[in-house]
Order: sequence, then C-alpha cells, then structure tokens
Amino acid sequence: MWWRDKAEALGRVMRLATAMAAAGLVAGCFQPLYGNQSGPTASVAGALAAVEVLQIDAPQGTPEARVAVELRNDLLFALTGGSGGLSPAHRLKITLSISHMAVIVDITTGRTEDEVTGIDATFTMTELATGKVVATGSSFARVTSDVPGQEQRFARARAQRDAENRAAQVVADQIKSRLASYFVAGT
Repeated sequence: MWWRDKAEALGRVMRLATAMAAAGLVAGCFQPLYGNQSGPTASVAGALAAVEVLQIDAPQGTPEARVAVELRNDLLFALTGGSGGLSPAHRLKITLSISHMAVIVDITTGRTEDEVTGIDATFTMTELATGKVVATGSSFARVTSDVPGQEQRFARARAQRDAENRAAQVVADQIKSRLASYFVAGT
C-alpha cells in the first residue's frame, strides 16, 4: 500500500506545481489602480491630479461652510497626495447638504445623548477641453457621535465637529474612488 501513498503525494506535488506555474503566468497581468502605468496611457494618479475641485457653495460663517472647506481639502489631498495639482483637464463641482439627527434622547431632560451626522454630496465632473459632463454621481456618509454629559457643551461641540470631519473624509474617499473608476473604465 506504500505505492498508493507515494502516488497521492506525487499527485499533490503536480497539482501544486501546476497552480504555481499558472500563477506565474498571470502575475504580469496585475496592475495596481493608483500605480504609475508604463506605456502611452496616462496613470490614474496623474489623471486624478489634473482634476480641479471648485469651491463648494455654502452660506458663510455657518457649520456647513466649515464642512464644505473640510470636504474640499480632504478631496484635494486625496486627488493630489498633497503635492499640488497639474494643469487641470477636468473640473469637479460638488454640492452638499448636512443633517443631524438625534438617535437617543434622555426622557427626563429631553437632551440628546447620541447623534447621527450625515453628509449627502452630489458631484459633476466636466471635461475642460470640450465642456462636456463626463461623470456625475452622489455620495453620502452617516457617522454617529456620543454627546457627553449634560454640562459638557464644549465636548459636545467637539464630538459633533469630529463626526462632521469623519463624514467628510468618507465622502471624499468615495468621490475619489468613483473618479478613479471613471479614468480606468472611461464611463
């Protein structure tokens, strides 16, 4: 019966060798999404860096204006990596709305204990050379925050601001991913 064990072991080795050979053959087909491409096509990172992000309209001096600036800054950093943009080939216009919803309310005091902050954003990307809208979409984020204690009004304000910042970061990442998929697929 020892020959059967050797045959099974040889079969396993052959299957492993076949799998490794197949993996070696297709390894050259993989290319990271944000990596630099070689050849005549431009990289996705370069195309993202050539997107001009317009100022987001919001009433001055309001919390919405602060979130609009936060979202734009997060998106600019996500698209360019902090290195500054190239000469723009596309223009991105974003509109947003912010909502706050009390989830848990203390029944004795009527004050909020847990809150959900939401950001809804819609975007339109226009090609500058032709003036044609090439990509549109929407994105949203919902982030929870705890409202600490009844007398801690500054901690509540900071928790709300942190929730807005986290939601803005999520929306910026989603928009960046959708733009990257446009530059890869062309749709």
